Amino acid sequence: MGYVLLLIALLLAPPVSSQAAEAMLLLKTWQPGRPVQGWLMSEKLDGVRARWDGHYLVSRGGHIFAAPDWFTEGFPPFALDGELWSRRGDFEHIVSIVRKKTPHAGWKQLTYQIFEVPDQPGGLLQRLKVLRSYLSRHPNQRIHIIEQKRCRGQAHLQAWLRQLVGQGAEGVVVRNPATPYRTGRSNESLKVKPYRDAECEVVGYKAGKGKFKGLTGALRCRMDNGGVINIGSGLNQRLRTRPPALGQIITFKYYGLTKHGKPRHPVFLRLWQGDYR
Repeated sequence: MGYVLLLIALLLAPPVSSQAAEAMLLLKTWQPGRPVQGWLMSEKLDGVRARWDGHYLVSRGGHIFAAPDWFTEGFPPFALDGELWSRRGDFEHIVSIVRKKTPHAGWKQLTYQIFEVPDQPGGLLQRLKVLRSYLSRHPNQRIHIIEQKRCRGQAHLQAWLRQLVGQGAEGVVVRNPATPYRTGRSNESLKVKPYRDAECEVVGYKAGKGKFKGLTGALRCRMDNGGVINIGSGLNQRLRTRPPALGQIITFKYYGLTKHGKPRHPVFLRLWQGDYR
């Protein structure tokens, strides 16, 4: 009965506007040398971004997730921002759970990891304190506040980044704790990764050689600037046997640029999941 009521509510609810979809905090990329001493550091989780608007969980693209009513039971009447998450390295599985159009038991594998309490006054710690206070009165096993650590300087940041990445994490987020809540990209909220990532379109294939003979050796991909690169690293046996279709957008990581401006050492990460990142 709960599922039926949720489906009826979803059908009757007004569509989320594109303006609402854009009204989220976004991260810029940290540049080496940028001072962040005294800022707050947290792990950058590789989950699915979701904003709780007091009634529904909404994706970055503005779509309402079909979360079971038991999952959001007891959520606060004010907005939250965070990641639907299970464990490190499980992004594609998380997407497979949340993209389904009807509630299902797979949501039992997820928690809601919070890094922001939008629309509340004060700095980041003061905003998170609003949620801590609520949870002290209304405990909820599905809501977790992501740990924030005070950064002692760039050496501290890099050491913690190496530690987390070595454990399978995606990276670190650093934020100025004194900044009031704001949407969009800001120099006060930065992501720190050991690599950069980008998207490109699959436009062809290179045949495999040696142990990959008869399989796909590399994907030929066109970047936003029109340049074409080959991406072979990161492809597993399944992807070499059945590669992404022509026109498919993929996400790849790379380690800086060559002197010709091309991504250095590109590695396939995943099929593009734009609405969920």
